Amino acid sequence: MELLADLHRSARRQGPGGDDETRLAIRLSGLAGIRDIRIADIGCGCGASALILAGELDATVTAVDFLPVFLAELETAARRANLGDRIRPLNVSMEALPFEDGQFDAIWSEGAVYSMGFANGVRSWRRFLKPGGILAVSELTWLTSDRPTDLQEHWQREYPEVGTAAEKLAVLEASGYAPVGYFVLPEHCWMDNYYTPMRRRFRAFLDRNGNTAEAVALVEAEEIEISLYEKFSDYISYGFYIARRA
Repeated sequence: MELLADLHRSARRQGPGGDDETRLAIRLSGLAGIRDIRIADIGCGCGASALILAGELDATVTAVDFLPVFLAELETAARRANLGDRIRPLNVSMEALPFEDGQFDAIWSEGAVYSMGFANGVRSWRRFLKPGGILAVSELTWLTSDRPTDLQEHWQREYPEVGTAAEKLAVLEASGYAPVGYFVLPEHCWMDNYYTPMRRRFRAFLDRNGNTAEAVALVEAEEIEISLYEKFSDYISYGFYIARRA
């Protein structure tokens, strides 16, 4: 965890995504124009989406992450953007959230629900939403019914819950949600916003950590993932799912 935090703490995003894509999800959610919204951004990292939510909406955002170094970066960015009064960092695990039932108008989670599994996450978090509240999550999604063997084997090993959009939407419906929107993150959300900046950090990261076996193994694992995406981006992405608590 210390190595992961060190590799990603200086990044604006800790996973694939983009500001325009966050704004698109906001439009699809129907949250714009509603007064005094309460949002939980779960697995917020350094807060790229939390900053957009707090800036675009009349909202208070509880930004949840289990790594304090990420939340410290978010606090600094929030002060610089004059959003410190709208963003409340909370250092807890997404599996042990201290929230009350029906506390939030929306739950947001970009590229983080995989940590506890999509089905487990959306089911567990539902009770924190008000009736009719919005769930907005991005999740690793197959874009085709057939995939190259190398890609299939890699992601089945790394995240067995990877599935098609139809499978994810079925989980949402079975978990007490009504889907209201879906779109696929485009390639620039992966390469320009996540993978290419991360590649530029590899050398300094290895130098800081003395080229230990653990640091080298982490970089090698990331390079494998990046290479697979570069080769097979037509087959996999994050799907962004917006649903309403039914």
